[in-house]
Amino acid sequence: MHLRIAQLAPPFESVPPRGYGGTERVVSTLTDELVKRGHEVTLFASAGSRTAARLVPTVDVALWHRDPPSNDFGLYRSSIFKIIHNEIRSFDVVHSHLDFHGFPLALEPRRPMITTLHGRLDVPGLLPTYRAFAELPLVSISNSQRRPLANANWLGTAYHGIDLNSFTFNPRPGQYLAFLGRISPEKGLDVAIRVARRAGWPLRVAARPPLSFSHNPEMERDREYFEHVIKPLLAEPGIELIGEVGGAQKDDFLRHAAALLFPIRWPEPFGLVMPEALACGTPVLALREGSVPEVLEHGVTGFICHREDELVRVVERIPELDRRRCRAEARRRFSPAAMADAYERIYAQLLEAPAQREVSIVA
Repeated sequence: MHLRIAQLAPPFESVPPRGYGGTERVVSTLTDELVKRGHEVTLFASAGSRTAARLVPTVDVALWHRDPPSNDFGLYRSSIFKIIHNEIRSFDVVHSHLDFHGFPLALEPRRPMITTLHGRLDVPGLLPTYRAFAELPLVSISNSQRRPLANANWLGTAYHGIDLNSFTFNPRPGQYLAFLGRISPEKGLDVAIRVARRAGWPLRVAARPPLSFSHNPEMERDREYFEHVIKPLLAEPGIELIGEVGGAQKDDFLRHAAALLFPIRWPEPFGLVMPEALACGTPVLALREGSVPEVLEHGVTGFICHREDELVRVVERIPELDRRRCRAEARRRFSPAAMADAYERIYAQLLEAPAQREVSIVA
């Protein structure tokens, strides 16, 4: 099956991202794998993106790299949509990664469109938007993500794939625990620091301080969390903040860790750092939230815990976990091929259901 596919990436970060940016990294991996399979793919993304597909820039500078940085899609919506509309007729499938921002693109029955939702769906105020576009075909990135919208028009679940060649297997565990991710209350960096300190292990933290967006309550909350909760903890012995990492530096960081701490306390739809760590042979110690039980196998690729005290106790059990098995499971379940297989099945399902092509707003 040869398809002409449009991949619509968010304008906030380049594809792939320079550092943090899970959605953009997934879009990059999927796009390149689809090109490898012979599909004709066009990537709509910020200027400066790198891809094996044909690139159509939607913004001249990724929004997070502007001066000052911007997190407001609405300011650029009309110009981005105009660029997409100019070419939308030439595709067999339009695959949006814009979350609800891209829903209006589905109102014109020009081409079958599907949307992968990358964010959480239990945010107050968003449900009316999703209900209004109840007929829009959707893809989830984990089964747990669907719970707030169980009756939506889900065509399938496609787990994220990672570029396995970017991660080096290391059979020998290092002498530190790792934390990789955004600094925010729901990511649980304070928990990770306490766990490492109580277990008597050094912790290396690969994260950037929260970005500053004016009048953004979420970013202001993250900044306050960093200043008042995390900064004092970073002064504890054995805790090292190394900053944001990407590429070879991320690979080096993950493969030399004894284990990755993933103490989230929110229903994260898919924690990309988990399969990235597994690809290096590094097991994951996590709290049982969101997609964690779908990504990890307890006692095989990590330990899934209910409380902080349990995380402390399982640190001493890290030697029980086989790093070769971690790498094998990452290859089997989270390779670019596994992700592309899932999406090709979903594209075929979309094209076999013409009635789903026309989407109307439900009042």
